[in-house]
Amino acid sequence: MTVRNLEYLLRPRSVAVIGASDRAGSVGATVIRNVLGGGFAGPVYPVNLRHAQVAGRRAYSDVGALPEAPDLAVIATPPATIPGIVSELGARGTRGAVVLTAGLARQQTENGRTVMQAMLDAARPHLLRVLGPNCVGLLVPGLGLNASFAHTNAIPGSLAFVSQSGGLTTGVLDWAGSRRIGFSHFISLGEAADVDFGDLIDYLASDPGTRAILLYIESIRAARKFMSAARAAARNKPVIVVKAGRAPEGARAALSHTGALAGADDVFGAAIRRAGMLRVTTIAELFDAVETLARATAFRGERLAIMTNGGGPAVMAADALAAGGAGLAPLSADTVARLDACLPATWSRGNPVDIIGDAPAARYVAALSVLLEAPEIDSVLFIHVPTAIVPSEDIARACAPVAQRGRVFSCWLGGSGLDAARRIFAEAGVADYATPEQAVSGFLQLVSYRSNQQALMETPPSIPLEFTPDRDAARRIVRAALDAGRELLSEPEAKGVLAAYGIPVVRTRIAGNEEEAVRLATELGFPVALKVLSPQVTHKSDVGGVMLDLATTDEVRAAASAMARRLRERAPGAELAGYTVQEMVRRPRAHETIVGVAPDAVFGPVILFGHGGVAVEVIGDRAVALPPLNLALARDLVSRTRIARLLDGYRDRPPANRQALHLVLVQVSQLVVDLAELAELDINPLLVDEHGVLALDARIRVSAAGAAGSARLAIRPYPRELEERVAFQGREIVLRPIRPEDETLHARFLERIDAADLQMRFFHTVRGFRHPDLARFTQIDYDREMAFIAWSPEAGGETLGVARAIAAPDRATAEFAVLVRSDLKGRGLGALLLKKLVNYCSDSGIGALVGEILVVNRPMAALARRLGFDLAPGADAGVLRACLPLGGGAAARSDRALNGPGRGTKPRPS
Repeated sequence: MTVRNLEYLLRPRSVAVIGASDRAGSVGATVIRNVLGGGFAGPVYPVNLRHAQVAGRRAYSDVGALPEAPDLAVIATPPATIPGIVSELGARGTRGAVVLTAGLARQQTENGRTVMQAMLDAARPHLLRVLGPNCVGLLVPGLGLNASFAHTNAIPGSLAFVSQSGGLTTGVLDWAGSRRIGFSHFISLGEAADVDFGDLIDYLASDPGTRAILLYIESIRAARKFMSAARAAARNKPVIVVKAGRAPEGARAALSHTGALAGADDVFGAAIRRAGMLRVTTIAELFDAVETLARATAFRGERLAIMTNGGGPAVMAADALAAGGAGLAPLSADTVARLDACLPATWSRGNPVDIIGDAPAARYVAALSVLLEAPEIDSVLFIHVPTAIVPSEDIARACAPVAQRGRVFSCWLGGSGLDAARRIFAEAGVADYATPEQAVSGFLQLVSYRSNQQALMETPPSIPLEFTPDRDAARRIVRAALDAGRELLSEPEAKGVLAAYGIPVVRTRIAGNEEEAVRLATELGFPVALKVLSPQVTHKSDVGGVMLDLATTDEVRAAASAMARRLRERAPGAELAGYTVQEMVRRPRAHETIVGVAPDAVFGPVILFGHGGVAVEVIGDRAVALPPLNLALARDLVSRTRIARLLDGYRDRPPANRQALHLVLVQVSQLVVDLAELAELDINPLLVDEHGVLALDARIRVSAAGAAGSARLAIRPYPRELEERVAFQGREIVLRPIRPEDETLHARFLERIDAADLQMRFFHTVRGFRHPDLARFTQIDYDREMAFIAWSPEAGGETLGVARAIAAPDRATAEFAVLVRSDLKGRGLGALLLKKLVNYCSDSGIGALVGEILVVNRPMAALARRLGFDLAPGADAGVLRACLPLGGGAAARSDRALNGPGRGTKPRPS
C-alpha cells in the first residue's frame, strides 16, 4: 500500500495507548509516560481493561469506550488480543497503529493462521496501517510525539532514521542525544509485517522537514518496491545505508562459477549503487556522512591534494587514501611553479604539499589558493597541527574565506585548544574531521556517493547495432531440455542460446563417440579442442575433460580415450554422453573474462563480470549488477573490476574492444528479461581483445518458470510489449515508452517547442533544460511512472510528442501531462498519446488520472473533456483540475468520446 494512510502514523492528531499501565517497568507504563511527557499537543487516551485511571489520566476500558477514533493507536497487549483490537480500531475509523508486542508470527489462532496474519487480515478492510510488530515504536520530535518505549527522547532535527533493529534503535537514540543530533523521524520497523522500508522511504522522500534519510537494514523482502522507492528518493535527497551482515557466508553450492562468486553482500552493494544511495559500515560513519554531504557542496571529483604543516599526518592520510582505492592528484609543473613562488625552498615539492611547520597564516592562504585554482585538483584535504609560532585561530580566520569556496576537507589535529579554529571553519561551511583517516573516509564517502548519483543520472549511449534476438530459437532449446527432464543444457545448447541473442560463440559440434569426434574434427579443420560431455560434470577441467590444440585424427582419438578413462576414475558415477569438438581459437592477446547470471534470494537475477579462466574463484576479481542493463550500466559494471585496467591496453597489447564487451552484457541482460526459465549462466572464458569478443565455453541451468522473466527482476525493465505502431498524417510512427537512450532526441524535441507552449505545460517560463532535467524526463522508473513518446524513424529518429503519468505511491491517482511539438499541434497527435496513456493507467490499476490545465489552454481542456475527464476549478486561480476515474471501462468510454459510434473523427489536441 506504500504511503496510503501513513500520515496517521507519522502526523497523528490524537493517540491512544492500548495496554497503558501504571505497573513500574512494564512496556505499557513506559509508553504512556513517553507519550504524555514528549510534549504531544493532541488528545492522549490511555486504554486499560481494569483501571479507570492511568498515569493521572482518565482511562478507557476498550476501544469502543473511546470518545473518538484516535488517529494513532499504540498497542502493548498480549499477542492473542491484537487481531481483535486492530479490528475494533479499524471499525472505529483509526488508520494507524504501532504494535510493540513480539511473538505474533509464532502463535496461531484457532483456525490455524498466525496471529500476525490475523492482525493483517483485520487491518486490511479498513486500510489501517501497522508499524511492527515487535518494534520499539516511533518518535516525531517536531510534533512532540514519542510513541515508543525508548529510554530517552529525540531532539528535533532534519534527519530521518529508520532501523530494523530495536536494540540498535535505542542505542543510536542515546548516542545521537549525547552529540546533539536531531531527527525529523525516528522509527523502529520491527518485523515490518505491513509498513516496510519502501513505504517509509516514499513518505520521507516527500517530507519537507527531512533533509536526509538514514537506514539500518538487516534484510529486504519486497525488493522491487524497495528499489523503486529508493531510486526515486535518492534523486531528491541523500539516502544513506548501514547494512548488517557484511561478512561472507561462504560460497554456496552452485552449478556455476557465478553462483559461487556472487555473494549476497555484493548483491546488496550493487543494489545500493544502482539506487544512487550511499553505503557506510558503521553508525558513526552514517552520521558523519550526513555532515559530509551537507558541507562538501562543490565537490567535483576524486583527485585529492593534501596540504599540511606536518608531514606525519599527511602520510597517514595518503595511506588511508590508498587503502580506500584512491590516490593523490599529481601536481602539474605550473602548480609546482606557483607553489615555489609562495613556499620556502624546503617544501615537499609534491603531493602531499608540506608547507613546513613554521608557516604563517599568509603562507597557508597562498598555498590553499594555488591548490584550489589548480585544474588537476578536485578537492583539498587541509591538515593542521598546532604550533607555538602562529595561533591556530588566526590561521583559521585567514583561511576560512578561501576554504568556504568549497571542495575543502579539514582536520585540525589536536584537542580542545583547536575548538575555536574548528568553529570558524564550521561556520564557513567547511567539513571538519577529528583525524586524517576520518577526513579521508569522508572524502571517499563523497566519491562513492557522487559516483552512485552520476550513475543514477548518466545517459547511456544508443546501442550502435540494434540486436534483434531470436527469442523463439532460444525458447525452443530451453523447452526441449526441460521436456527431457534436464536442467543443465549441454555446451552446444548453451551456445545456441547465446547465439540466438547475438553473442559470438566458437563453432562447436557434439560427438557421440570417439570416431564421431574424429570425423567432426576433420570437418571443422585442425587444430581443434576436445571436451568431455557429461550431464553430471559442470566444470570439465576438474575431471581432466579438456584437451586443446589437437592437430591430427590420432591425437583426437587418443584424447577422447584418455578423457573417458579419467572420467571413470575421477567421477565414477558420471555418465559419458559424448564429446564436444570445437575449432581451436588463436587469439594470443585476448583477455579471459567471465560473464554470468546467478539468482539472489532477495533481488532476483544478478549479472556478474570479472577476470575469467580456470582460476576465477582464486583470482576473485568480479563485480555484480542488477539487470536490466544498458550500455552505460554495462560500462560501469566493467569499470569496477581490476581487469578493466588491463582491457585499456599495456605494452604490446592494444586496448580491447570495450564496446563489444559492453554489448554482450546488455545482450545477457536481455536474455534474463526474456527467459524466465534461466536460472544460472556462465560464459567462461569470454575472450576479449581488439577484434571483439568470443565465448569459448558456456554453461546454462534452467528451471520451470513460475512467472514472467521481467517479474523476477528487482527493477522493472523497459516494457517493450507496450510499443505500438500507428498511422499518423499518412506515415507510420511508434508510440512507445521513453528510454534513457532518448535523452538527445528529447532535448531536440524540447528545442522545437515554442516558449508559450512550454509555459502551458510547465506553468512557468522555461529558459532551457540541463542534463539533470533531461535525465529525469527520460530515466524513469516504469513501476511508478510512464511516459509514452510518439517516435518517428524519419531523419534518423525524432520525438514528436510525449504523454506522461506519475503515479502516487498508493496508486490511487496518477498525475498526467501531454506535450506535442509546436509545429504538429491540431493534427490528432495529442489525442493518440493521451488515449494510450489512459489505457495503460486503466490496465495498471490506477484509480484515477488527474492533472492541472491552465484555463487559457483551451485545446487541452477540450481534449480532456472529449476523453471523459471531469473539469473543475483548481486550487489556484486560472487553473482547471481534470480528473478521469479509471474503473469500469474508462478506456472504452475514452474510445467512444474520441471516435464516436463508427466515425473516425479526430478532436483538436493540445
